[in-house]
Amino acid sequence: MLRRVRDGRPLILLLVACLLSAGALADNLVRRNIAYGAEDEQRFDVYAPEQARRAPVIFLVPDGGGSNGDKDARRVLENKLGRWLPRGFAVVTVNYRAAPKAGPYEQARDVALALAKAQEMADNWGGDRKRFILIGHSAGAHLIALLASTPRLSTDLQTAPWLGSILLDSGTLDVPGIMTGRHFKLYDEAFGSDPNYWQATSPYHQLDRRTAPILAVCSTQRPESCPQAQRFVAKAESFGTRAAVLAQDLSHREISLSLGGESRYTAAIEAFMRGLDKGVAAALR
Repeated sequence: MLRRVRDGRPLILLLVACLLSAGALADNLVRRNIAYGAEDEQRFDVYAPEQARRAPVIFLVPDGGGSNGDKDARRVLENKLGRWLPRGFAVVTVNYRAAPKAGPYEQARDVALALAKAQEMADNWGGDRKRFILIGHSAGAHLIALLASTPRLSTDLQTAPWLGSILLDSGTLDVPGIMTGRHFKLYDEAFGSDPNYWQATSPYHQLDRRTAPILAVCSTQRPESCPQAQRFVAKAESFGTRAAVLAQDLSHREISLSLGGESRYTAAIEAFMRGLDKGVAAALR
C-alpha cells in the first residue's frame, strides 16, 4: 500500500495519482515537501520501498538552469523510480532556491542542507545515511560537483560522506573558462560579473583534495561538454579520486530523461554504482 503525507497541494496529489496509474509507486512509501529550510523552495521528496531497511539512497538534484529545478517533474522521475525502487533503493528529489534569490554558491549550500536533513531522517523511511549516491543533471550536476569539491559548504552540517557523485552533463565545471569566452546569457544571470565569484563557484578551481568517486557523463553533441568533464576528471584523479568520464551520443535533455531506461547507458551508470558499495552491487544484480 502507498502511504502519502498530505500537504494540501492538489497538483502534487494529481502527480502522485498519475504515477500510481503507471504502477511506478505501487507498494512504496512517498513523503512530499519535507522542509530543510524556511523558504518555500527548500523542500525535498522521498520515495522508498515500503519495507526498506538500510536501503541505499539516490539523492537526485534536478536541472534548473540557475533556477530552482523541479523535483516533481514526471518525465525526469518515471524511469528512475521505475528502475531503482523495485531494486530496493530509496530516491530523494531536491528543490533549491531560485536565482536571483540565490546564486550557485548559495544553491550548493541548499543542496548541502538538504543532504544533511535527508541523512538525518533516513532511518524514518528505511534509508541508510551512510549509503547515499548523489546524482545531478545540468545545473544540478554543477551543484553536486561544487559540493564535492568545496568541503566548507557542508563541514558544519555533520553530513556523512556519500558513496559517489554522478554528474549528468554539467556545462559549468570550469566557470571562469566559460565566463571569459563566448557563453549563453543565462550564465551571466547565474554567475554575474565578479571573477572572484566565478572562482568560488567553479568545481574545477575549488577541487584540491581527494573526494568520493566521480562519474562525469557528457554529451558528445555539445562541443564543450566532454572536454570540461575530461579536465575535471583528470584533476580529480590527480588527487587520488576514482573518477571517469562517460561520453554519450545523447542530447543534454536525453542524458537525464533516458537514465533508468533499459539501455547500455543505464547499464554503464549502474556499473559505476556497483563499484561504490557491496550492498549497492547486490541490489543491482
